[in-house]
Amino acid sequence: MGGLAVASTGSGTTDPDRIWTEAATRLRAEIGEGPFSSYIAPSAVRADGAGQLILVTPTGYARDWVRKNALRRLNELWLGLDGLSRRLEVRCRAEVPAVTPASAVALQALSSAGAETPVAPTVAPVADGPRAVRAAGLQERLTFDSFVEGQGNAFALAIARQTASWAEGHFNPIFFCGPYGYGKTHLLNAIAWEAQRLKPDAKVVYLTAERFLSTFVKAMQDRSTAAFKESLRTADMLLLDDVQFVGGKASTQEELLSTLTALIEDGKRIVLSADRPPMALTEVEPRLRSHLAAGLTCPVEPADRALKIAVAQNRIAAFARMGLVSGEAPREVLEQLVDRTPGSVRELEGAINTLAASVGPRLSSLGADEAVALLGSALRGGPERRITVDEIQKTVAEHFSMKQADLLSERRTRAVARPRQIAMYLCKQHTTRSYPDIGRRFGGRDHTTVLHGVRKIEELLATDDQIARDVEALTRKLRG
Repeated sequence: MGGLAVASTGSGTTDPDRIWTEAATRLRAEIGEGPFSSYIAPSAVRADGAGQLILVTPTGYARDWVRKNALRRLNELWLGLDGLSRRLEVRCRAEVPAVTPASAVALQALSSAGAETPVAPTVAPVADGPRAVRAAGLQERLTFDSFVEGQGNAFALAIARQTASWAEGHFNPIFFCGPYGYGKTHLLNAIAWEAQRLKPDAKVVYLTAERFLSTFVKAMQDRSTAAFKESLRTADMLLLDDVQFVGGKASTQEELLSTLTALIEDGKRIVLSADRPPMALTEVEPRLRSHLAAGLTCPVEPADRALKIAVAQNRIAAFARMGLVSGEAPREVLEQLVDRTPGSVRELEGAINTLAASVGPRLSSLGADEAVALLGSALRGGPERRITVDEIQKTVAEHFSMKQADLLSERRTRAVARPRQIAMYLCKQHTTRSYPDIGRRFGGRDHTTVLHGVRKIEELLATDDQIARDVEALTRKLRG
């Protein structure tokens, strides 16, 4: 980068956005499209309470890169253009949560053609370069380092790490499925961050399905669908969260199908998530379901008690590193929190957040009863309600107009065997029971019988629409 400041044109301007547009244009030409799109474009110029101008980067990694490679030159450019001779500091978003845009306008990122395109740090990605890394929408704390491994998510975590490494011979697409709040979004965020770190010049796009839908609808209204298609189909890796929300929306499903087809044909990586396996998404059009199921489906199973306690400990340790709490929470406090919060790990983390904010340094001396009293309505009145094997058996029997005893009997006719296998599958999906334990609850059957039944239903979900509809209907009933 050059060492001379740019001469101010005229007397200079004091508008940070106009200054940024000019400075960023020149910086982009100097450092190149890849680094600019990766580290500068997703950032924003803002002002703190004292009026200090700050370049806010989406991550600490981006902050460190800018500080090392671009801040000196950026300040030379800025000082040459700013009539008030102000300097820029650089911080990551987590360090400046309360600052406001420098003049109520977020950073102006530049398109590859040189046009000015507003890009706020949290909006959906748009194409502004051939290989731009996108940090929009990602949460900085959701990395592999902060993901807690357990029996129910070990396979999904291994696949996520492999996907993020850009390993050859990958399955495509990768589809993570499981109940709400057990780590699917965490895994997609972690993949995006790691893939970005390993290939800074790659274009990694993360979107929720709802953001995909709203952006596509707006593109149709603005007659800019060509730009929308280009922004996604030039991605090296596309991560789409909560795919179930595209169900029932024909034009959006058609666009998603076309996007997936184009990316797969070009050998690009696709990672998706939903609350159910692909073929159980009965509201999704069959051709799209087939594409979603064509790669590798990775279940993210509900966390057992041990994993939840580990998650709580990990969250508290993170707060301790930030100086928000001191010491560790007593074991009985953690157990009380786990037993009295709903099943979702996300909701457990919410209770931990509330507790940390309430007690701070007193955490290590807190008693279980005081913790419950402090959290009040954030906790259930008693131990969490779990879906039981008995409840699943009764629900399945009622659905298929049969007796619960039939599911436990030795009868092997198709009219009994298939509902029994569905019930076993649902037990594995919605309880923490092991295969041997489930077998004992189904008339003392061997664990291999249960394993065969679960795998059979997983297979049929991909090929039998009626089975998929039955499983979906039963799941809805069990969830209330």
